[in-house]
Amino acid sequence: MVEKLKASGLEQLARQQVDGIVRQSEEGAEFFLESNIPSTCKYRLRAHEGGCASMLFEYNSGKLITGGQDRLVKMWDTNTGSLSSTLHGCLGSVLDLTITHDNRSVIAASSSNNLYVWDVNSGRVRHTLTGHTDKVCAVDVSKISSRHVVSAAYDRTIKVWDLVKGYCTNTIIFHSNCNALSFSMDGQTIFSGHVDGNLRLWDIQSGKLLSEVAAHSLAVTSISLSRNGNVVLTSGRDNLHNLFDVRSLEVCGTLKAAGNRVASNWSRSCISPDDNHVAAGSADGSVCIWSISKGDIVGTLKEHTSSVLCCTWSGIGKPLASADKNGIVCVWT
Repeated sequence: MVEKLKASGLEQLARQQVDGIVRQSEEGAEFFLESNIPSTCKYRLRAHEGGCASMLFEYNSGKLITGGQDRLVKMWDTNTGSLSSTLHGCLGSVLDLTITHDNRSVIAASSSNNLYVWDVNSGRVRHTLTGHTDKVCAVDVSKISSRHVVSAAYDRTIKVWDLVKGYCTNTIIFHSNCNALSFSMDGQTIFSGHVDGNLRLWDIQSGKLLSEVAAHSLAVTSISLSRNGNVVLTSGRDNLHNLFDVRSLEVCGTLKAAGNRVASNWSRSCISPDDNHVAAGSADGSVCIWSISKGDIVGTLKEHTSSVLCCTWSGIGKPLASADKNGIVCVWT
């Protein structure tokens, strides 16, 4: 039995160390389903007054969190299409959202120059993170500890925050404003997408620039990491969606479509949880779905009547959600 346990432990470690990084296995990953290609609009939710520019699913859950121009953050049950709760206290439009790995805290980036951290259970604001001097347009939380948060604002800074202490621990100043952010899987590196079209990688401890690559000819609007952490997806105002190999920073795929136009500087695209598909909204109200392996469009979803600003895929395989400039959220299965 001991030998068997040792062997299975080594096998598990080998699986985690495929690319030299020991990955923390994601809790609940055994519930992971293969994502299907959505085709049907299950629910059409009038989620926010004004646009909805950011949303995400709880980890390993079908519960959707949306943030709007109406300064509200709402939580929805996508099985029933009903509103579960509303988080109040944000003093500006919600421009980006993230959630800690334990699903306990929701963090919003806001046009009021602040970040707001809510306790999901009580619905109360636990922290207001102040220090940026212009609207905060991007936020992400470390995937291995619920302690470290990174944010970017139009004051040309990227800030690293300690949620336990509730203050900023590092500030990176850069000449080109950052529109989108993501932590690497090991929590040591920050990916940032900038107005000058470049993708940059930063060391979280020192704040040093590790590498940069010209990702787009116009502003980068979105960054998302594949579930295995080996591929990063960027979208840009040049209407391209590029896939980069994280280790070499070489393009391993470019997705585009006639008529698929990125609608805003913060249009968020997403990768499916099985890393097989990409979904991106368009200014004409459609949502395009590509196969990553083929590079072709495998579905076009039409239900929105205004520009689609963001898409997000549930980590359990389905549903896919999309949100538009009128605050309408569509849930697709």
